[in-house]
Amino acid sequence: MTDNVLFVCVENAGRSQMAEAFFRKFAPKHFVVSSAGTTPSQQLNPTVVQVMKEIGIDLINQQPKLLSNSMIENSSKTINMGCMDKESCPTLFVRDVLDWNISDPKEKSIEEVRIIRDKIKSEVLNLIKTLEG
Repeated sequence: MTDNVLFVCVENAGRSQMAEAFFRKFAPKHFVVSSAGTTPSQQLNPTVVQVMKEIGIDLINQQPKLLSNSMIENSSKTINMGCMDKESCPTLFVRDVLDWNISDPKEKSIEEVRIIRDKIKSEVLNLIKTLEG
């Protein structure tokens, strides 16, 4: 059986992209992971791309994607990265959604983005443990 894991944020330019990359790197292969945003940005946050590259994860070919209802319906686990409300995405409140409430890296210093990156990595590793348990 495949387990579909979906990471969601607003622009899909930072947090959810980092979470998707970490999940892809550390989770067992039977998981299918994706990320999306309610109002996707044109491109990834360059600072996010830089801090991920520092630890050997290349996001250069990643593009922000628009969240769809089918993505939510087909995911066995949905994780809201933070700053989402019922008005911008009511479908997220229909199912069992984990809310990590992680700060948006947008317009933050590189040091702050590194802290966000490390927190996301830690959350993803904990999530993988619970999904395998």
